[in-house]
Amino acid sequence: MTNRKDDHIKHALAYQSPYNSFDDMELIHHSLPDYDLSEIDLTTHFAGQDFDFPFYINAMTGGSEKGRAVNRKIAQVAQATGLVMVTGSYSAALKNPKDQSYPKSSEFPQLLLATNIGIDKPYELGLQTIQELQPIFLQVHVNLMQELLMPEGERVFHQWKANLADYASKSPVPVILKEVGFGMDLKTIEMAHDLGIQTVDISGRGGTSFAYIENQRGNNRSYLDDWGQSTVQTLLNAQPMVDKMEILASGGVRHPLDIIKCLVLGAKAVGLSRTVLELVEKYPVEKAIAIINGWKDDLRLIMCALNCKTIDQLRQVDYLLYGKLQATKKH
Repeated sequence: MTNRKDDHIKHALAYQSPYNSFDDMELIHHSLPDYDLSEIDLTTHFAGQDFDFPFYINAMTGGSEKGRAVNRKIAQVAQATGLVMVTGSYSAALKNPKDQSYPKSSEFPQLLLATNIGIDKPYELGLQTIQELQPIFLQVHVNLMQELLMPEGERVFHQWKANLADYASKSPVPVILKEVGFGMDLKTIEMAHDLGIQTVDISGRGGTSFAYIENQRGNNRSYLDDWGQSTVQTLLNAQPMVDKMEILASGGVRHPLDIIKCLVLGAKAVGLSRTVLELVEKYPVEKAIAIINGWKDDLRLIMCALNCKTIDQLRQVDYLLYGKLQATKKH
């Protein structure tokens, strides 16, 4: 019997989203910049601290030998590039104290490490996670459709909001509410805000589809493969909350241009998962490091072409929407 976490890696790499909303958004070029390339500042702030770069490696895997190998490579890349690495859900380690699939600060002392736990887990398990991994922040993920599609998934959900309120009020580290690729709607963001959450990762459709993954595992509901809202659509819908909460974006982010588009729509930072997974699976660690460091240069280059010195200034960039996004309110 294959490990469910290994199935997730296999199907995540195999899946090609039929639509990526970033392709329906175009940024308006600026011909006479006010800044030199060397002046462009990539720093951002969320979850209680400053970061040198506006992108991070988002939660992926853990709980298996394959997951351990992937996490070790990602940890090496993250430590060398100065990016935050969020581990996959720590639930596997909570069930199995001998689990060694999650990177530890003892092995990667310079690593900016964060971790992830399901919203179905009570705060006590979240606190245990924090004590064991000492993360800079804790993602609490919501994966309703995935749970519904998994034969072994949760069927009781009424406690989720109370759990989230506990995390928000009691956690010794900042808490981020994270979707897993279905897009977080405005009402959910507003509800999270009312429960005391200050940061959300809206994680829209366009990258890894956990509906597709669970259907590949034998659930045969392929008509739900494209459930949820795309990343750009989700960000556009979230605009009323952009100045009230810290919005992070992920879901189908392929390269620096997609990152910039998220920042233009008000994201404080952008998470990449499948794109980084492909890098560490395809290339030696040294090459993956070089590619990601190159992305930092590319971000500065694109910001210069938009006449923006800082991440905050990107909010003023004009853009065009095409295709499925045309019905959405523009600047």
